[in-house]
Amino acid sequence: MSGFKKFLMQGNVIDLAVAVVIGAAFNSIVQSFVADLLTPLISAFGDLPDFSSLKVTIGRSNFMYGNFINAIISFLMIAAVVYFLVVKPYTHLKERTTAKIESTTRDCPECLSEIPKQASRCAFCTTELIAA
Repeated sequence: MSGFKKFLMQGNVIDLAVAVVIGAAFNSIVQSFVADLLTPLISAFGDLPDFSSLKVTIGRSNFMYGNFINAIISFLMIAAVVYFLVVKPYTHLKERTTAKIESTTRDCPECLSEIPKQASRCAFCTTELIAA
């Protein structure tokens, strides 16, 4: 039981739980944005009040393909928002903070030991080296 408790108290599990809760709240915001603002704006060009009313009836079954269109729009909006407001800024910040440190060492061609780039002789096998 202590192993399970240790697993639950790890930072990754707690971070994931917080992400799920925030994701669910964010999903309701995006769903509202799509249903209340974006869908009426797009449907205004097609003289439809809402995509959810679009359906095909075959026999006694109603196929609500308008709800499917709303779901696709919601997915695309969520993906775009996550990409442009989370992934892209995070990647940019990570690239800026990660300094590109140029290596000051190289490998000796004879013994493969790590030696300074400016060395003219390997300190381990005494092989004479060509300056890099």
